[in-house]
Amino acid sequence: MGGRRLVVYVVWDRRGEVEDYIPFALAGLREHAARVLVVVNGSLSAEGRAKLEPVSDEILVRENRGFDIWAHKDALDHVGAGLSEFDEVLLTNDTWFGPVRPYGPVFERMGAESVHFWGMTDHAREEPNPFTGEGVLDYHLQSFWIAVRREMFLSEAWAEYWRDLPVMPGYFDAVLKHEAVFTEHFLSRGFSSGVAYPSADYPTDHPALFNADLLLADGCPVLKRRPFFHWPPFLDRHGVIGRWLVDDARRYGYPVDLILSNLARNVEPKAFNADLAMHEVLPEIDVSYDPERPFRIAALLHIFYVEMTDEMLDLVDTLPGVYDLVVTTPDADRAQQIREIVARRPRDGRGVDVRVLASNDGRDQSAFLIGCRDILTSDRYDLVVKLHSKKTPQDGYNIGRHFKSQQFTNLLNSPGYTANVLGLFQKEPGLGLVYPPMIHIGYPAMGRGWWSNKPAFEKLCHVLGIRVPLDEISPLAPYGSMYIARPESLRLLVEHDWTYGQFGGAEAYQDGGLAHVLERMPSYAAAELGFHTRTISTAEYMSISHTSLEFNLDQISTTLPGDNVEKTMFIKSAGYTGEGRLRDFVRMYFSLHPRVGRKLGWMLDRSSHFHRALTVPRRVLSIPRRALRRLRRSLGHAGGTS
Repeated sequence: MGGRRLVVYVVWDRRGEVEDYIPFALAGLREHAARVLVVVNGSLSAEGRAKLEPVSDEILVRENRGFDIWAHKDALDHVGAGLSEFDEVLLTNDTWFGPVRPYGPVFERMGAESVHFWGMTDHAREEPNPFTGEGVLDYHLQSFWIAVRREMFLSEAWAEYWRDLPVMPGYFDAVLKHEAVFTEHFLSRGFSSGVAYPSADYPTDHPALFNADLLLADGCPVLKRRPFFHWPPFLDRHGVIGRWLVDDARRYGYPVDLILSNLARNVEPKAFNADLAMHEVLPEIDVSYDPERPFRIAALLHIFYVEMTDEMLDLVDTLPGVYDLVVTTPDADRAQQIREIVARRPRDGRGVDVRVLASNDGRDQSAFLIGCRDILTSDRYDLVVKLHSKKTPQDGYNIGRHFKSQQFTNLLNSPGYTANVLGLFQKEPGLGLVYPPMIHIGYPAMGRGWWSNKPAFEKLCHVLGIRVPLDEISPLAPYGSMYIARPESLRLLVEHDWTYGQFGGAEAYQDGGLAHVLERMPSYAAAELGFHTRTISTAEYMSISHTSLEFNLDQISTTLPGDNVEKTMFIKSAGYTGEGRLRDFVRMYFSLHPRVGRKLGWMLDRSSHFHRALTVPRRVLSIPRRALRRLRRSLGHAGGTS
């Protein structure tokens, strides 16, 4: 079908801005449309408007109510009688990346079909309805892309549908009151539908989420955003690998920096890290660094333990090419000793600056943000390396030794390894920082990485203007506070006017204090500016880490029923288990009364983590009687639950 096409594209952004993937998507659509009307739910900044104007004919800004459904209704009302000028109306939104493959072949193929309306993808009929636990979820076209022809959008049935559209205060209202009923509503009134990529041709009932790679291989121009931000255990359950989807998009020529930047700003960083497998295991032989594109690098070392100076210099000496060395230390005696050690080592003309700090309050955090502020706010360097002398004597020799090694070796292990680390920055202009993965050997960090820092973290985000969603359980953070970063990715941190007095004395260096809050901040500050994070490790350390983590997870999992989704919800149904005390352990098990089990089933169906794609068995998760008897006996020996 040729003729004139109206495209109505809905945008929502928590900041009132416009992400760069949106004008890219609209630029491609514009050549297939006589008119492009963009509807913005909420506010629109001047910068956002400047991005939309070249790729649209009109911009309509409205109150953010009723989701994209009511935005489409307002757009249709706005066009009014002018709708008769068009042969097809495409109702779409910002929930997809594209064009990954060309739009043209799909418009041409679907234009040849004699249907009244068509969608890009569909969802198979389900019984019972997974959103309500009863009844039927009818077959339907997915509402992110529905094109409607003249005979239908000029009909009384069409006018009646939008005139009587119910209010939609919540997400599930939008699904159950529009998306799930729209197709059947018009089919029952004699209109015919088509679908570009029918679910019947794919191995699941929701290919836009579960088989996006197969859709792309078949020429689908759009890639839904959901596979990149859905709850990681749910994607794990269904074997959806976001990293492979990004690789596919790159192979088809899509600028994947648009994907990474958008996700960095709008998805919990640790969930983003898991969904896209943003961890790199790097070889010790240089296979990626281009010496023809060297970086200007400053190595910023905070040294309290002078005896570690040579060890730390050995690490930064693995950096390829020339770098400038800046050392901060608490007093003049240490500074003199450090200068003498540095003087004994060849520097090949590289700059050296040893600085005595006005205060050691805040330790490496204040040394970095105050003592090196002039470096970080200048444009002299492309990358900075942040290291500090670390012994952690309070945690015991073995644990402290492991923590130091985990930080040092995974960041700067050898000339070849370090060159590959810098190669990541050459490959990805949007890469803000890299650091070792979350520490878990010797530390109970898993499951409680926020500790007591989250309330103060939230307040600081408000002060700094960081609106990136915060992770629920643990932040994506450089535990140990050593990393390599682009200075511009840390701008929100380094341009703030910090003072030593804000950090407090030695007694303030604990969870909830500013230093520990800032330790968790870099990836969130970088993400607000569109920079993403990668964790990195050597192959040797990944062998150590993975085998330990796998065994521990296996031990924990044996006491829990179901797959990872069910295990997680099982534990969450009992609440936080504190420091692992026996009474908390007992509380977790005995709380699963059948009534609670029914409630858990309801949570599994409706949790905001799962949204429309969730299909889980509605069964009560129970504990075997033998296990309960053993638990009661152990309680008797323990002297009760107290």
